Amino acid sequence: MQNSATVVVTPKAEKSLLRRHPWIFSGAVRQAPAVAAGAMVAVRAADGRFLAWGAHSPESQIRVRVWSFEEHEAIDAGFFQRRLAEALAARRQMPLLSPCTAVRLVHGESDGLPGLIVDRYADFLVCQFLSAGAEHWKATIVAELERLLPCRGIYERSDADVRAKEGLPLASGVLCGMAPPDLLEIRAGEVALWADLVRGHKTGLYLDQRENQALVAAFSPGAEMLNCFCYTGGFGLWALRAGARQVIQADASADVLALARRNAQLNGLDDGRAEYVAANVFELLRTYRDSRRQFDLIVLDPPKFVASAAQMDKGCRGYKDINLLAFKLLRPGGVLLTFSCSGLVAPPLFQKIVADAAADAGRTVRVIGHLHQAADHPVSLNFPEAHYLKGLVCLAA
Repeated sequence: MQNSATVVVTPKAEKSLLRRHPWIFSGAVRQAPAVAAGAMVAVRAADGRFLAWGAHSPESQIRVRVWSFEEHEAIDAGFFQRRLAEALAARRQMPLLSPCTAVRLVHGESDGLPGLIVDRYADFLVCQFLSAGAEHWKATIVAELERLLPCRGIYERSDADVRAKEGLPLASGVLCGMAPPDLLEIRAGEVALWADLVRGHKTGLYLDQRENQALVAAFSPGAEMLNCFCYTGGFGLWALRAGARQVIQADASADVLALARRNAQLNGLDDGRAEYVAANVFELLRTYRDSRRQFDLIVLDPPKFVASAAQMDKGCRGYKDINLLAFKLLRPGGVLLTFSCSGLVAPPLFQKIVADAAADAGRTVRVIGHLHQAADHPVSLNFPEAHYLKGLVCLAA
């Protein structure tokens, strides 16, 4: 048995661990050692029974993140080699767009590696170390990635705000090999995209929407489309490729809209059918409503409106507002693809918000599809919190 300090938990936490949930919150800790952030601890019940091996994070509300529930499993380089190899093997079994050169290889807790994100973009890997435990084992993880996945370079994008909750500073830069180019071309099925691995959102692109973007092609031939919060234009590119008559790519950032235009050029779609509008999307939707503008197809893919319980009411009002406006802009027979990436907004709540928006807009709406994050962002059944992205395909009468 490996040597480690001990964390003793409450009976309620014990039940959760026996169901193999990988988080232990601060309020569930009866006894905690004075050890450094990221240090390994043995988690035990009050009677001394072993429950798990985990990483201690003294500054986080999530006080321990579990590495393993097996008492005789050593947490060492071999452990990370096995977990990474298992994650890679799982991706080979997942239904992904083909060809696809940008894939999430490790999705944190759902791959048994809490706080670790690894995305592959062509010949580069981009990593996020978002927990004290992942940070503690960073050198080992990078070495194992080099061994398992020879590549031109591994780049760190540990610049997410969640690091502060772990008492960790933001970090980014080259971990090994060469730095990625300013823009890297990747393939997502029939569409090519430029990815900015250094400055782009998340690790460069929203890989979780890849298959949902492809789905929009089915509703696009001959359509006038409004793509809201478009980022670098993925949904709009698929619509243009499928024969949309007009696509408005709308986002608050002129910089990402410039990249959206470059993506259209990359795909041979810069043919005058796309318009790029830099605007506050809420204000833009109201302007279109007031001018009685209508569309056949609308996509709402906003940023996270609810990042904490304190933001729930305001965030839900935001979701209702944009969906209400979208329903007012849809022609009869029009289609709305609407999303929420707020993990705290459960799918039933999101559907209720959209239903309330439709009712207030005076529209009869049928849900003809339920959408979620891409398969390479899996949801472990013992960690439902991994299900953060949800979407609805709505057909308006």
